[in-house]
Amino acid sequence: MTSRGVSILAVVVALLATAAWLGRRFPEAGAAEGRASYAPGERVRVEVLNAGGVAGVARDVRDLLIDDGFDVVQWGNASSFDRDSTVVVDRVGREELAEAVANALGIRNVLLEPDPDLFVDVSVLVGRDWAGRVVEADRPDFPLERSPWDPRGWLGR
Repeated sequence: MTSRGVSILAVVVALLATAAWLGRRFPEAGAAEGRASYAPGERVRVEVLNAGGVAGVARDVRDLLIDDGFDVVQWGNASSFDRDSTVVVDRVGREELAEAVANALGIRNVLLEPDPDLFVDVSVLVGRDWAGRVVEADRPDFPLERSPWDPRGWLGR
């Protein structure tokens, strides 16, 4: 074996050893306690609307849903800010999609309000109650959302 071949083999072995070590040190987010993870078998289009008037909550919920594999197609402010509690709304008559979103967010409040004029499957109306929740990714003792060798984690959102 040439010296170039030995060098390449040494680099590959070092990379594999580092990946194994990092895999033990930073477990995947799906294994974290308390977080339901949805493995989408199909595209679930979600809109997230701030209906409580607390700045930044729609963005926080959007980030959580995207990390769990949902397709957040729209996010922003609702037409009014009078909602106290967060609710997930089924817009297409497929309760299992709304339940998956609700489970990912840890919410039990799911409503059925089909609306054929909306181009989403599920709406999330974020109420004032969300502002008091601790987003797991913001806690220092919570494991990284993605493994360090996952290129999607290298880029900022």
